[in-house]
Amino acid sequence: MQIAIYGRNFHSSCRENVATLLSRLNSMDVDVLIFKPFYDFLQTTAGLRPKIRGIFESHSDLPPGIDFLFSIGGDGTFLETLSIVRDSGIPVVGLNTGRLGFLSYISQDSLEESLDSIFSGQFDLEERMLLQVNSNGASMPDFNIALNEVRLYKNSASLVTIHVHIDEDFLSSYWADGLILSTPTGSTAYNLSVGGPIVVPESDTMVLSPIAPHNLTVRPLVLPGKAALKFTVDTREPVYQLALDSRSWDIPVSEKITISRAPYALKMVRIENNSFYSTLRNKFLWGIDKRN
Repeated sequence: MQIAIYGRNFHSSCRENVATLLSRLNSMDVDVLIFKPFYDFLQTTAGLRPKIRGIFESHSDLPPGIDFLFSIGGDGTFLETLSIVRDSGIPVVGLNTGRLGFLSYISQDSLEESLDSIFSGQFDLEERMLLQVNSNGASMPDFNIALNEVRLYKNSASLVTIHVHIDEDFLSSYWADGLILSTPTGSTAYNLSVGGPIVVPESDTMVLSPIAPHNLTVRPLVLPGKAALKFTVDTREPVYQLALDSRSWDIPVSEKITISRAPYALKMVRIENNSFYSTLRNKFLWGIDKRN
């Protein structure tokens, strides 16, 4: 078995559980590869020296045959793993050392039990929809895929006007700070903060949500997963901001953006006793009442 580990610097309170994971892997017949900046942190700051097969710095460094990629951190760390696994089909396991943890949902309290389930094959693989972004210009980054959402946003204090077509059919012009196109995975992220709906991960849908619209009749819109959306932006500035999850760029207003479902999905490991609905209850405290 080959396992890759990607992570960020963690608080000292998480050291014992990370050490448990590394010790568990070293005691098994597992080849371990660790993201170089994280490996440097483990040695110099955390005082951990795991036995490893090697290090990697990008997706191109990963050898074939990786069985799992473990993400150690919060949801932001999990999102970053997308640029590592890309279209390889490597399943991602999220170990939470952060706060909320919708993607990195395996808590420190359940680490041992979750590892038992993973290594005994008692888990499900969820395929999470990804969004692909293209433009008619040259400003797009090399990796144009998002897991949570794609955001078009103003670059100054002024509003932007965003004209939206869905499958060649004109939808509307939005006067707003920006727009978010979210996957079901991202519906509990930025989309939720601007009043968009929560969508279960297996839904074949996208959610288009305005950010601070200057029109009281504008509401979030749920769209089919097969839809292709085209965006044209008008603004006083020469550029506007385009963000794919946590990565952002300035895009000239002359460029038109097209967003559609990516041709592949992200595989996410889900332990049976950690369903999406239990995550909603535990993370958002649904149903919490002093009478219960």
